[in-house]
Amino acid sequence: MAELWGLLADEDRLRVFAALALGARSIADLADHAGMDPRTVVKALQRLEAGGVVSGTGPEWELRRDVIAAEARRTSKTFEPYDEEGLPPRQASVLRAFLREGRLASIPSVRSKRLVVLDHIAKVFEIGVRYPEREVDALLRAFHDDYAALRRYLVDEGFLARDHAEYWRSGGSVEL
Repeated sequence: MAELWGLLADEDRLRVFAALALGARSIADLADHAGMDPRTVVKALQRLEAGGVVSGTGPEWELRRDVIAAEARRTSKTFEPYDEEGLPPRQASVLRAFLREGRLASIPSVRSKRLVVLDHIAKVFEIGVRYPEREVDALLRAFHDDYAALRRYLVDEGFLARDHAEYWRSGGSVEL
């Protein structure tokens, strides 16, 4: 992941990466979407391809989402799904129903069940630590692809507090 962040630290590469993510495929389309000269786009694409995050087949370019996702999973903070011992039976039952290999199969629509899941997820955030939104999203992405919904639920239900795109744990159970 550090290599990916390094690749995206360059403004030109970031703009080309974003244009690819938004659907541009050809060098001309990428240049148009990114507002850049085609030669600069080619240079950025070559560097991104060397980093393994894009690939070109003929005149078409695409993100290597599989590589990016695999690297995100590999480097994400590991978090034990749950320890049934010590949990009340109802909480253990809810977590068993919604978690598969540590990831949410779906976000519970019933609020009482959602609160159990959110409490479990909130434990990944250390008390007293402030997290930038990007880091919160990365941590939540390890649980579910709709990390924005999880972030919103965590804030709305008081598990996380937010101020100027900075988040910190403000609720939930604490293991002693």
